Amino acid sequence: MLKKPVLVESLIVVVIVLFVHAVVWDRYSWCAVALAIQAFYAQFKWDRLLQLGGAVFQFRTAANSGLLPASMVIPLLGIVMKERCKAAGIVYFERFGVVVASTGMLVALFLSVIAVGITKPVPTNTCILTGVAGSIIIYTMKHSLTVSEVIEVLEVLLIFVYLSMILLYLLPRCFTPGEALLVLGGISFVLNQLIKRSLNVVEGRGDPIDFFLLVAVVGIVLLGLFFSVLFIFMDSGTWISSMFFHMMTAVLGLGVIMPWLYRLIQRNPLFWLLQFLLQTQTRVYLLVYWTFLAASACGIVFYQNAKRSSESKKHQASTITRKYFHFIVVATYVPGLIYDRQLLYVAAVLCLAVFIFLEYIRYFRIKPFGQTLRHLLSLFLDERDSGPLILTHIYLLLGMSLPVWLFPRACTPKGTLSGAGALVPYSGVLAVGVGDTIASVFGSTMGEIKWPGTKKTFEGTMTAIFAQIIAVALILIFDSNVNLNSSYAWILASVSLVSLLEAYTTQIDNLLLPLYLQIMFM
Repeated sequence: MLKKPVLVESLIVVVIVLFVHAVVWDRYSWCAVALAIQAFYAQFKWDRLLQLGGAVFQFRTAANSGLLPASMVIPLLGIVMKERCKAAGIVYFERFGVVVASTGMLVALFLSVIAVGITKPVPTNTCILTGVAGSIIIYTMKHSLTVSEVIEVLEVLLIFVYLSMILLYLLPRCFTPGEALLVLGGISFVLNQLIKRSLNVVEGRGDPIDFFLLVAVVGIVLLGLFFSVLFIFMDSGTWISSMFFHMMTAVLGLGVIMPWLYRLIQRNPLFWLLQFLLQTQTRVYLLVYWTFLAASACGIVFYQNAKRSSESKKHQASTITRKYFHFIVVATYVPGLIYDRQLLYVAAVLCLAVFIFLEYIRYFRIKPFGQTLRHLLSLFLDERDSGPLILTHIYLLLGMSLPVWLFPRACTPKGTLSGAGALVPYSGVLAVGVGDTIASVFGSTMGEIKWPGTKKTFEGTMTAIFAQIIAVALILIFDSNVNLNSSYAWILASVSLVSLLEAYTTQIDNLLLPLYLQIMFM
């Protein structure tokens, strides 16, 4: 068993599921366990389809399907959010957690049904398990959700189906089935939330920074879809197409996205953003510091490319070189988490929009910078960038930002959770910025004992666990809001399980690891 990484990965995910439900056992726990068992069997059907080339779309081939680890993320996030908000007495967000959990289960079940449906011959045992899991989930939803909540869950499922058909066709080999579930499921949920809040907007209700995140994500995705369809009919690399790209970006931004945001926050978005960024002197200092770090990251890119030109055209950045960016991101996020989390929240949204927009310019070869970006970023490609898009740097940003964006602020009157929950916003920093970075650096330079069936080393994993424990101690020293209340054993268990998952998973660890660590901490 230990020589099959997918089995060990599955075992680690099941252990995490059992850990969570050992603390929180209710009717949704039966659904989660049934979904985990069903996804375990269904992922082997996906793996077989990928090996034989029988999947409907072209998925990333250098990894397994990743269905089980991806299937459990959204349901577990919803369940732990429900429990946290229930303890705080916030009924609205408790129900929201139930909707998130139900949506995640239904979307994951749908992806499993597709695998079972296109597998020939029809796998009888997996069909029975899928039917049993589906029955348990639907029965629980029937007795837990109101009619409006059921409609909301079905809306997200419908958006997911159509979005999957469009994006997986336009972007072959960019995702595994599991990564598609996480990314497209998240986008579908965000789009549904934005539509729902736009139709039911009430002046003074809702936090502007939440609306800013929703509009930014949906706006940048719609922008990409628009240009993907447009450039099917015209060459994107000409000056005329490039001028049209910039002009339509301005039109869509100023004519659609800005009015949409204005309707939600009831004030001029540009003035609100400027006032927000310059509200305090601390924010100005942080912005100057982050500008310096961004310039340093650009300097590394230019320096490595100059090195490639002088040495060899086939020169590729080493693992250690790529981890420089992880160190820079840690240096970016830690001061933001300590001094101003709201500013970090908004700055991360802006940075995500800029990253994706620059990727559009690179992908469509938009003049004058498209070809230059292609040349500069090709140096940092690895085996996970097998499709037309380069996504690893965007996944790094998402992995660091998602714990900040998903932190249940409304259910924490004092602005922080107690015990291990106080470390939730630091999940990305610990799992990716510290753990994954240290594991890669020490594993590639000093590691000798390999985990069975993988390229990862025992020394790298152990060093990563040790480094994350030291990081937790430093957070306790420098962040006065963190109070762990003697929950050290749970923190050690959480960090160890997620570090083992990093050693065995073939999915995008920058995206998966912070979410699992956040679930364990919550």
